[in-house]
Amino acid sequence: MYEYVGLIVLFPFLGFLINGLIGSRIKSESVIGIIGSGAVGLSFAVAVAIFFEMISFPVENRSQVVTIFNWLNVGSISINAAYQVDQLSILMTLVVTGVGFLIHVYAMGYMHGDSGFWRFFSYLNLFIFMMLNLVLADNFLLMFLGWEGVGLCSYLLIGFWYDKKFEKGTTGDAAKKAFVVNRIGDFGFMIAMFLIFITFGSLKFDAVFAQANAFSIGDVTIFWIALLLFVGATGKSAQIPLFVWLPDAMAGPTPVSALIHAATMVTAGVYMVARASIFFALSPTVMTIVAVIGVLTAIFAASIGLVQNGIKKVLAYSTISQLGYMFLALGVGSFAAGIFHVVTHAFFKALLFLGAGAVIHAMH
Repeated sequence: MYEYVGLIVLFPFLGFLINGLIGSRIKSESVIGIIGSGAVGLSFAVAVAIFFEMISFPVENRSQVVTIFNWLNVGSISINAAYQVDQLSILMTLVVTGVGFLIHVYAMGYMHGDSGFWRFFSYLNLFIFMMLNLVLADNFLLMFLGWEGVGLCSYLLIGFWYDKKFEKGTTGDAAKKAFVVNRIGDFGFMIAMFLIFITFGSLKFDAVFAQANAFSIGDVTIFWIALLLFVGATGKSAQIPLFVWLPDAMAGPTPVSALIHAATMVTAGVYMVARASIFFALSPTVMTIVAVIGVLTAIFAASIGLVQNGIKKVLAYSTISQLGYMFLALGVGSFAAGIFHVVTHAFFKALLFLGAGAVIHAMH
């Protein structure tokens, strides 16, 4: 089943293309919704099949790289569009597609009657496609492509009702704020990627992590790589000081809030730190920074959430606080606990947001 991992990524992309290209000509909202939801549901089904095959193998044989095609050849640089199927990536894939599917189904009712119904589902499918590229990538460049794609989709979805007013302007303003703040973090990730290539001569996880084992604990180069990767994570996962975009992101439709907070986007930073855990393990100073930022964010955001009146604002600050707990776990070296909380948080926060959305929808 491993060889079918490409289908997990392909189905949401096909949903994006179909709804994006001909969605405006499809008169039935049900058909548009079924195409969008069905694409993610099929991805989830394939992911479940691969997961059950994986757990039948011995632990040491569970990781496999599946090459889809040769993506980039420039001089001595050769980069494949390849997906790494292992315990970490398949777990994240199940969360993204499973929770994503439920949010798609919910959105069919929530967005009923909206003039941009087809456009909304097209964007949702693109969001899932980009997030799957991020979590399944076997190299930093493909991960960065998914990383930036998720940022683009968040801009499109937060600002979906771009002229709608809220307390700080329009939803278009909130989308721009999210886009700009995330670019600050992304710059750190990009510089880290340059350093990785200069140091190791490759961007493939297997090659880079194998060479990293030869470095001593506290090495200066590893310190800067880990620190810059964490800068990228703070932007995407809304940690101090780059958390300011997330509360305003609530201006978008509720399914978007649920998708950003539960299954995609904000979990990307936690996943990236866990994936590159070798760099952090070799740099105790950065691990301490990660833990301290996590603790400060958890306490700070929870204290702000206590005095909020808006139902979605309370949940937004709750998300920032819970992400702080995840980074605390990563910072003290408990990577498995951090990822475990990503999974539990995805389900309970999606439920909270969809419940809040049902209340908001009923009140209007």
